[in-house]
Amino acid sequence: MIYSVTINPAIDYVIGLPNLELGLVNRLESAIKLPGGKGINVSRVLKELNIPTTAWGFTGGFTGKFLEYSLNELGLSCDFTRIAGDTRVNVKLKSQTETELNAPGPHISAIEIDAFRAKFAKLRPGDVVVMAGSIPAGLPESFYRDLIPLIREHGAEFVIDTTGKALRDTLPLEPLVVKPNHHELADLFGDPEYPNIQATVKAGRKLLKMGAKHVLISMAGAGALLITQDKAWHGTAAKDTVKNSVGAGDSMLAGFTGTFAETGDELLSFKRSLACGSATAFSTDLATAAKIKQVEATINIEEVKEN
Repeated sequence: MIYSVTINPAIDYVIGLPNLELGLVNRLESAIKLPGGKGINVSRVLKELNIPTTAWGFTGGFTGKFLEYSLNELGLSCDFTRIAGDTRVNVKLKSQTETELNAPGPHISAIEIDAFRAKFAKLRPGDVVVMAGSIPAGLPESFYRDLIPLIREHGAEFVIDTTGKALRDTLPLEPLVVKPNHHELADLFGDPEYPNIQATVKAGRKLLKMGAKHVLISMAGAGALLITQDKAWHGTAAKDTVKNSVGAGDSMLAGFTGTFAETGDELLSFKRSLACGSATAFSTDLATAAKIKQVEATINIEEVKEN
């Protein structure tokens, strides 16, 4: 089982209009409410891959009930911890440019945290916990890191999708995979932008030396890299129209984590991760099983010759 953890989920209210005019009444051409959160995105894509998954996290208020209802309608298994505060609502405005208005998260009490941590007793060897997304104000920056002993205690693996100090702090605990993009990788080590793939691989190898078991690096239109102890691969998908910038990285992480947990095959997992990430980028929402299958047939992977 793969458990996703979304500490600060949201209802994403996605609205569209051709031209936003400030100070005037604007009439929308489209409006849709979607369950949002990086961990939730991971579970949704795993569901499309027919890989067992359960979404964990905190939900509260009528917005939390709507989020759970929406996920149940998608057939997704959920086991959220209910809290007194309301699940937030984020606004995604699609007009001349994409604009996001992200709300702060609710307060989470010590009792609610204890109830959430109690769920980790369900973990078994072979399970993977994917922790992703922002941490609400009031919780310590070490919140994710502090969960790792609970995961290890039961022989399970963990994946954490974060950057900066929070990523550095978890690397010695050997995450199954980390997935920075090339900009985040450069920021992590204080480097300028990398001039070529070989330089990016060299920087990625630092994460392996620091403890990560696998390193995925997304590079937008330039594809992605998988770096292991022995080799590095560069993968791309056939070009298509990019429709969606939200959730592609989460989809990529789901594809690799779910496939590797089931098969232990690094290259197959990399291919699936590329297919999932690209399929979401080429869709208006997260990737569907049909779109993933279509894109996977176009994936090209080549070994990187390192200096």
